[in-house]
Order: sequence, then structure tokens, then C-alpha cells
Amino acid sequence: MDVHNVTADADTFTCNAYLAVGERTTLVDAGAMDGVVDAIRERADSLDAVVLTHQHGDHVQQLDAVLDAFDAPLYAYAAHPRRDRALDDGDTLLVGDEECEVVYTPGHADDHVSLVSDASLFSGDVVVHDDGAFDDGSFGRTDRPGQSRERLIQSVEALLARMPDSVEHMYSGHGGVFHGDVRAVVERALERAERREPKYPDE
Repeated sequence: MDVHNVTADADTFTCNAYLAVGERTTLVDAGAMDGVVDAIRERADSLDAVVLTHQHGDHVQQLDAVLDAFDAPLYAYAAHPRRDRALDDGDTLLVGDEECEVVYTPGHADDHVSLVSDASLFSGDVVVHDDGAFDDGSFGRTDRPGQSRERLIQSVEALLARMPDSVEHMYSGHGGVFHGDVRAVVERALERAERREPKYPDE
């Protein structure tokens, strides 16, 4: 599958927004980068779907601009004025060229979902490879209102239970894309989360 981080050149804080080009060209998260529409158009003439991992501001700030430009259906777990289809745990959808299962993964956000195929994991913010706190297996912060370390731990455990061993590409909401033993990265993230120590010194 051909996946591009269309917010990679952002000068301001944003999530990674991934354009999966293929049979069903899909944008996973819209990000907060001005110019994201132009970045998408450099890779694709149209979008078949926009899927949200969750609705934190850094993931949806440019959502209206993207939907206005491409008139694509919006898939999201939580209610949104422009949502066309509600996602639920266990749903399947084609992302690019890969059939993905929706895994409900709250903790960092109540409406968080991850997408798992035989080869790829779109993990949003529940698990990341490197994010400035840890450089090889990290997790979304859980110290703000509405967040829960315990729920995040349960979510990472659910990911491990439902993720095939064949997954070798991880596209997370922050940090770098990882190619290799994704299960090992997720296991390290779980181990760190289970220590229940603050992720950042100011927590």
C-alpha cells in the first residue's frame, strides 16, 4: 500500500495525516497544517473516504477544508456534524488497498479507534514509535481531563490481541513511521504504560 504523511512538512503542531493511495484512496486524520489540501492534491485527484482516529484538535483542525475540497464521506466513532458513517468496534473498511478492522482504543481519547490490517496498523495516538518521550515504543498522554491510563492500557492489550503477527508497518499520529516488528514496538509501549509513571516530567 502506498501511504504518505501529507503533514510531514508542517511548521506548526499537527498530527500525522496519512494518505493511503489505492483502490479506495483514504485520508486517515486531517491534521492541523495549513495547506494540507494542496499536499493531498500532489498525490491524489480525489478522496474516497476520510477516517478519523479521534477528534482532538490536532487531528481535525483542517477537516472542514479537506471535506469541502474533496467531498469525501467522513467516518468517525463519535458524533460529528459532517459524519457520514459511524465507526464501531469490529467494523471493517478498505483503506487504500488493505481491509482494516476497526479496534476501539480509548484512553487517550474517549472516541479513539485504531485500524488494523494484515500488514499495517494505523494507531492514532494510542501507540507511537517515537515521540520525544520514548524513542522505541511510546503511548499517548493520559494526564488530561477525559483521559485514562487504565483504559489506554486495556486498549493496547486489545490491539495486541487482535493484531496479526504479519503487521510490519505502523502509522501513528505522532513521531515517525515504523517498518519492522510492530508487535515488539506495541509491547514496549504497553510495558512503559503499565509502569504508570508520568510520561512527561510536568504531569
